[in-house]
Amino acid sequence: MDFRKDEDRLEPLSLFSQSSLTDIVLLLLIFFLLTSSFVTNFGIKVNIPKAETGAETQSRFITVAVTKDGQFYEDGNRTSSGMLASSLREAKSKKPNGLLLLRADKDAIVDDAVRVMNIAKALNLRIIMATERASR
Repeated sequence: MDFRKDEDRLEPLSLFSQSSLTDIVLLLLIFFLLTSSFVTNFGIKVNIPKAETGAETQSRFITVAVTKDGQFYEDGNRTSSGMLASSLREAKSKKPNGLLLLRADKDAIVDDAVRVMNIAKALNLRIIMATERASR
Protein backbone atom coordinates (compact mmCIF):
# COMPACT_ATOMS: atom_id res chain seq x y z
CA MET A 1 0.00 0.00 0.00
CA ASP A 2 1.36 3.35 -1.03
CA PHE A 3 0.05 6.19 1.15
CA ARG A 4 1.89 8.95 -0.71
CA LYS A 5 0.21 11.31 -3.04
CA ASP A 6 1.29 11.41 -6.65
CA GLU A 7 3.13 14.74 -6.22
CA ASP A 8 5.28 13.38 -3.35
CA ARG A 9 6.91 10.69 -5.51
CA LEU A 10 10.67 10.43 -5.20
CA GLU A 11 12.59 10.93 -8.41
CA PRO A 12 16.21 9.92 -9.04
CA LEU A 13 18.84 12.61 -8.63
CA SER A 14 19.74 14.23 -11.91
CA LEU A 15 22.69 16.24 -10.52
CA PHE A 16 26.14 14.77 -9.99
CA SER A 17 27.97 15.88 -6.88
CA GLN A 18 31.68 16.42 -7.51
CA SER A 19 32.64 16.91 -3.89
CA SER A 20 33.99 13.38 -3.50
CA LEU A 21 36.04 13.75 -6.69
CA THR A 22 37.59 17.01 -5.48
CA ASP A 23 38.42 15.35 -2.14
CA ILE A 24 40.31 12.60 -3.93
CA VAL A 25 42.18 15.06 -6.14
CA LEU A 26 43.11 17.18 -3.11
CA LEU A 27 44.41 14.13 -1.24
CA LEU A 28 46.47 13.06 -4.26
CA LEU A 29 47.91 16.56 -4.55
CA ILE A 30 48.89 16.58 -0.88
CA PHE A 31 50.41 13.10 -1.22
CA PHE A 32 52.59 14.10 -4.19
CA LEU A 33 53.67 17.36 -2.58
CA LEU A 34 54.73 15.61 0.60
CA THR A 35 56.59 12.81 -1.15
CA SER A 36 58.47 15.01 -3.60
CA SER A 37 61.96 16.18 -2.74
CA PHE A 38 62.44 19.82 -1.80
CA VAL A 39 66.24 19.56 -1.52
CA THR A 40 68.18 21.68 -3.96
CA ASN A 41 70.21 19.34 -6.10
CA PHE A 42 73.34 20.51 -7.77
CA GLY A 43 73.84 19.36 -11.35
CA ILE A 44 77.31 18.00 -10.64
CA LYS A 45 77.60 14.66 -8.85
CA VAL A 46 80.10 15.11 -6.02
CA ASN A 47 80.38 12.90 -2.94
CA ILE A 48 81.33 15.43 -0.30
CA PRO A 49 82.80 14.27 3.01
CA LYS A 50 80.77 14.11 6.21
CA ALA A 51 81.19 16.44 9.23
CA GLU A 52 79.53 16.94 12.60
CA THR A 53 78.62 20.62 12.05
CA GLY A 54 77.64 22.59 8.97
CA ALA A 55 76.47 25.90 7.50
CA GLU A 56 73.59 26.58 5.14
CA THR A 57 74.44 27.63 1.58
CA GLN A 58 73.21 31.00 0.39
CA SER A 59 73.37 33.00 -2.82
CA ARG A 60 76.41 34.98 -1.63
CA PHE A 61 78.66 31.94 -2.07
CA ILE A 62 80.85 31.37 -5.10
CA THR A 63 80.66 27.60 -5.50
CA VAL A 64 83.47 25.55 -6.98
CA ALA A 65 83.00 21.82 -7.42
CA VAL A 66 85.92 19.44 -7.94
CA THR A 67 84.98 16.01 -9.26
CA LYS A 68 86.92 12.81 -8.72
CA ASP A 69 87.89 12.99 -12.41
CA GLY A 70 89.72 16.28 -11.79
CA GLN A 71 87.14 18.53 -13.47
CA PHE A 72 86.34 21.97 -12.08
CA TYR A 73 82.90 23.61 -12.06
CA GLU A 74 82.49 27.25 -11.04
CA ASP A 75 78.84 28.06 -10.17
CA GLY A 76 77.76 25.06 -12.26
CA ASN A 77 79.80 25.96 -15.35
CA ARG A 78 82.64 23.66 -16.34
CA THR A 79 85.99 25.42 -16.25
CA SER A 80 89.44 24.17 -17.16
CA SER A 81 92.14 24.30 -14.52
CA GLY A 82 93.95 27.02 -16.49
CA MET A 83 90.88 29.25 -16.68
CA LEU A 84 89.85 28.69 -13.06
CA ALA A 85 91.69 31.76 -11.73
CA SER A 86 90.11 34.14 -14.25
CA SER A 87 86.70 32.56 -13.70
CA LEU A 88 86.98 33.05 -9.94
CA ARG A 89 88.23 36.63 -10.44
CA GLU A 90 85.11 37.35 -12.52
CA ALA A 91 82.86 35.75 -9.90
CA LYS A 92 84.51 37.83 -7.17
CA SER A 93 83.84 41.02 -9.13
CA LYS A 94 80.14 40.07 -9.24
CA LYS A 95 80.04 39.11 -5.54
CA PRO A 96 82.71 41.25 -3.82
CA ASN A 97 81.79 40.06 -0.31
CA GLY A 98 81.28 36.50 -1.46
CA LEU A 99 82.71 33.41 0.15
CA LEU A 100 84.18 30.51 -1.80
CA LEU A 101 82.25 27.30 -1.17
CA LEU A 102 84.46 24.38 -2.15
CA ARG A 103 82.54 21.19 -2.97
CA ALA A 104 85.31 18.65 -3.47
CA ASP A 105 84.52 15.00 -4.05
CA LYS A 106 85.89 12.86 -1.23
CA ASP A 107 87.64 10.71 -3.86
CA ALA A 108 89.14 13.73 -5.66
CA ILE A 109 92.86 14.35 -5.72
CA VAL A 110 93.84 16.63 -2.86
CA ASP A 111 96.06 18.65 -5.22
CA ASP A 112 92.98 19.77 -7.18
CA ALA A 113 91.28 21.06 -4.02
CA VAL A 114 94.51 22.77 -2.91
CA ARG A 115 94.76 24.47 -6.32
CA VAL A 116 91.30 26.01 -5.77
CA MET A 117 92.26 27.05 -2.24
CA ASN A 118 95.48 28.72 -3.47
CA ILE A 119 93.58 30.71 -6.09
CA ALA A 120 90.98 31.75 -3.51
CA LYS A 121 93.71 32.80 -1.08
CA ALA A 122 95.38 34.89 -3.80
CA LEU A 123 92.03 36.62 -4.45
CA ASN A 124 91.49 37.21 -0.70
CA LEU A 125 88.39 35.02 -0.62
CA ARG A 126 87.34 33.23 2.52
CA ILE A 127 86.99 29.50 1.93
CA ILE A 128 84.30 27.15 3.22
CA MET A 129 84.48 23.42 2.58
CA ALA A 130 81.13 21.75 1.88
CA THR A 131 80.41 18.62 3.90
CA GLU A 132 77.41 16.46 4.70
CA ARG A 133 76.20 16.00 8.24
CA ALA A 134 77.46 12.67 9.57
CA SER A 135 74.91 10.23 10.91
CA ARG A 136 75.46 9.14 14.50
